[in-house]
Amino acid sequence: MDLGCFDEAFGLVAVLRCDDGDIVDDQRVKRLRNRDEIEIAQGRLEALLNWQTMVCELTGMEVTNASLLDEGTAAAEAMSLCYSASGQKKQRFFVAEDCHPQTIAVVETRASGLGIELVIGKPSNATVTDGTFCGGLVQYPCTSGKIHDYKDFATTLHAAGALLVVAADPLALCLLTPPGQWGADVVVGCAQRFGVPMGFGGPHAAYFATKSEHVRRMPGRLIGMSRDTA
Repeated sequence: MDLGCFDEAFGLVAVLRCDDGDIVDDQRVKRLRNRDEIEIAQGRLEALLNWQTMVCELTGMEVTNASLLDEGTAAAEAMSLCYSASGQKKQRFFVAEDCHPQTIAVVETRASGLGIELVIGKPSNATVTDGTFCGGLVQYPCTSGKIHDYKDFATTLHAAGALLVVAADPLALCLLTPPGQWGADVVVGCAQRFGVPMGFGGPHAAYFATKSEHVRRMPGRLIGMSRDTA
């Protein structure tokens, strides 16, 4: 079974394939919680835990959720996290002009409701050291496909007490340096890049990864594994 589709925003061909049938029919996923109840809840939890593990490895982050609605929503939630982390005292947020236009549009809508002033421009020319910025958003790779080095921009933001949000293509992260290794505080993106079907027209699942220190501000649900102590 091919798990790919065409998407107007990405135009991606299938990159995931399962020759043994639907993953939901896999007996390793379909498990019995007890003799009277047949369901796949435990298998789904295991799949989500594996998903979170994969996202953390690709992004270089410490924790991720499972999951959000789409990349634009995840970017808006990341901006809210930056704003909250600043104690809601820093009212400005920088957005790189070469982010996906649909992502910028969603962030603009969320910013207007929170009273945050968006500054859209080039990271190389941005002036974010005046202490009024809670964070900045960059695209990696950018919407034109170019790959920029944001290490200096990350250093500048951190020196000003702001956070760096990176909207990253998870498929590209299989080859690119993980954002967590060059200064990202939050990494978001769209799972459709792996060929995930649209699901009756969409939307696509988004991921949201961050550092452990921000886990209490992270939106969505977090799947974890408990350990009994004797």
